[in-house]
Amino acid sequence: VSLAVAHPIRPKPPSATSIPAILKALQDEWDAVMLHSFTLRQQLQTTRQELSHALYQHDAACRVIARLTKEVTAAREALATLKPQAGLIVPQTVPSSQPNVAGAGESMDLGELAGMTPEIIQKLQDKATVLTTERKKRGKTVPEELVKPEELSKYRQVASHVGLHSASIPGILALDLCPSDTNKILTGGADKNVIVFDKSSEQILATLKGHSKKVTSVVFHPSQDLVFSASPDATIRIWSVPNASCVQVVRAHEGSVTGLSLHATGDYLLSSSDDQVRPSPGPQPLPCFSSLCTPRAVPLFQYWAFSDIQTGRVLTKVTDESSGCALTCAQFHPDGLIFGTGTMDSQIKIWDLK
Repeated sequence: VSLAVAHPIRPKPPSATSIPAILKALQDEWDAVMLHSFTLRQQLQTTRQELSHALYQHDAACRVIARLTKEVTAAREALATLKPQAGLIVPQTVPSSQPNVAGAGESMDLGELAGMTPEIIQKLQDKATVLTTERKKRGKTVPEELVKPEELSKYRQVASHVGLHSASIPGILALDLCPSDTNKILTGGADKNVIVFDKSSEQILATLKGHSKKVTSVVFHPSQDLVFSASPDATIRIWSVPNASCVQVVRAHEGSVTGLSLHATGDYLLSSSDDQVRPSPGPQPLPCFSSLCTPRAVPLFQYWAFSDIQTGRVLTKVTDESSGCALTCAQFHPDGLIFGTGTMDSQIKIWDLK
């Protein structure tokens, strides 16, 4: 059996056995321990800084990835709903010989547009005749069911509905009531969605998605389960409420669609936008016969469009050389033969569809 003997410990020299020598040895050992502890603390602080920097980099990378994923999804949705567009339509106007007189509306070169055919004009006139006759029967007296001012001043809020649109992108930018059922409310939001809401049951009937930008105009169809929406993405969408799907995409403009109005026949849409197009010779006039302020001449013109909701085709586009400001709204007269447009420079123009 082999015996293992520990190495002998060398004794301290005689000079280290004194009290001062022992204190000196203890002091040296304490200094070494403190220096080692300080070095470890420095390394720990450096490691923490590196870890914090790495976490910030990871968080920034996650944000970039989320943003890129959102942009890719939006691009794919836009690509999926994209339809081949017709060739660029250039408006045709002629210089106005009387720049201070309203009525300088000129029709654009229709190209592939169907135009205002005699059949369409006759249909509009027939509808206007019926509506005008009914309106005249009611007379010029104030309707009895009209709310009186003293009753209107007593109105109070009776309900508030929240959660219709995204909380992260808040804002309801457009609203309309269903003419046949006032319990149904149509809203368009900054979250790019169109919502059909039933206030009696407090239920969302349909969430309509497809616009790539905020929704600024919405309209209910008076007799069909259809709704219409417009957006700065330059599209007008026609939706089927029961199917919660888009049935037509009307591409009548190049810029943001700013106004939307449904004709009394329920077959045609009027839209305005902030398109900017340059004039070219070759007039096809459609007169604007009233203006509430003096227009001014500018090199860029804006136009409105008249579209068929059944086919999704744009029938005509008309520009006005006497005003270069963006159109902010458009609205049909109840009879349907005339309509008004508003501009950014405080003009209101009345147009005759005939």
